[in-house]
Amino acid sequence: MIKICLADNHPIVHYGIKSYFKDNSEISIVGHAEDFTTLEDILNKKSVDIVILDLDLEGLSSINLIKGMVKDYPSTKIVIFTNLSEQMYAPNALKAGVSAYIHKTSKLENLASALIKVNSGAVVFSETVKKNLALIGKRNKSERLYRKLSTREIEVLRYLSDGKKNKEIAKILDLNEKTVSTYKLRLLTKLNVTNLVDLVNKAKTLEIV
Repeated sequence: MIKICLADNHPIVHYGIKSYFKDNSEISIVGHAEDFTTLEDILNKKSVDIVILDLDLEGLSSINLIKGMVKDYPSTKIVIFTNLSEQMYAPNALKAGVSAYIHKTSKLENLASALIKVNSGAVVFSETVKKNLALIGKRNKSERLYRKLSTREIEVLRYLSDGKKNKEIAKILDLNEKTVSTYKLRLLTKLNVTNLVDLVNKAKTLEIV
């Protein structure tokens, strides 16, 4: 039996996934977390084979926390199940050590299949992600703009797009406010824009946020 912990902000997601797997002979939901702190508590107390993790989970402020999970709980695999753009976030998730990236528009049958494959040692990404990874070096400059962004820059851009101020972002990411300003300037330069409005609009056009 594959022991699963579901980490997601939304009760309806917990209910839907629990209902879907309730009669499954291979998969058992052994834990539920609605924030990152609770997830860590569960992993410290229970044996969990796979965490189904939403990148929007409360308290999950940085991809570095996922890297930490991979290191601290080596026997537990992580499957990302989120609404965030796989084109943008899947490559960094792969680098962080997750075992699968499933978009929430996918059918639950696909999630179930991914869990079984991951438990057997496979790494599961969609064909779209695989093609994007393979074509990184072959695209023209405008298409590759967003790929020049670091993981931290992507995180800062995401919070800027949510309307958060530099001070708020600094607190969330545990950074100096001047450091956030530096990231903002880098983003303006890399995406070839001069103001925050254009930055956010371009990020949306490129499906970064």
